[in-house]
Amino acid sequence: MNKKTVFEKAVYDSAFRVLVSKNALEKRIQQLGQQLTRDYRDKEPIIVGVLNGCFIFIADLVRAIELDLEIDFLKISSYGDAQVSSGQVTMLKDLQADIRGRHVLVVEDIVDTGLSLKFLQEKLSALKPASLKFVTLLYKKQKAKIHFEIDYIGFEIPDEFVIGYGLDHKQILRNLPAVYIMD
Repeated sequence: MNKKTVFEKAVYDSAFRVLVSKNALEKRIQQLGQQLTRDYRDKEPIIVGVLNGCFIFIADLVRAIELDLEIDFLKISSYGDAQVSSGQVTMLKDLQADIRGRHVLVVEDIVDTGLSLKFLQEKLSALKPASLKFVTLLYKKQKAKIHFEIDYIGFEIPDEFVIGYGLDHKQILRNLPAVYIMD
C-alpha cells in the first residue's frame, strides 16, 4: 500500500478546499502589476519581500511590473509552526539595501492581525524612505488590528487558516498551486 503525502492528499483527494484558484491568482497579480507599473512609473522602486511566505507571490508580481526595480528581502517571525500568531514579532533577516530616500514597496503574502505589518511600518519608516507602501496577496480584514490602510490588496479572505502559493503549514505545502483552506 502506497502512503500519500500531504501534498498528494491536498491536490488529488480534495483534503483541502480551494479558496483562490490558480487562474484567479494569475489574473489578480497581473492587475496588481499593471497598477504598480502606473503608480511607480517614474520612481524606480525597491520591492521588499517578507520571507518565507512571499516568495512565490513576489516572483510573479515583479514579472508583472514593467519597470526597473530593485528587490531585497527581510525575514520576520510571529508564528513559528503554529496556526495562530504568537503576538511577538522577531526579525530573523534584515535588509541589505539602503532604503533612505527610496520608494519602498513591502510585499507580504498575508495580513491577518497586522502585527507584522505594524512592526515593519515602524522599523522601515525609521530608515527614512521617500515613500513606504504595502501590498499583500491576502487580507483577513475582520481579524486585522492595524490602524492604517494597506495600499494594495490581492484578495480579502475570511478568517480561515490557509495554505499554498507560498503559505505553509509547519513549513510544508507552500508549493500548492492555489490558496486552500484546510478541511
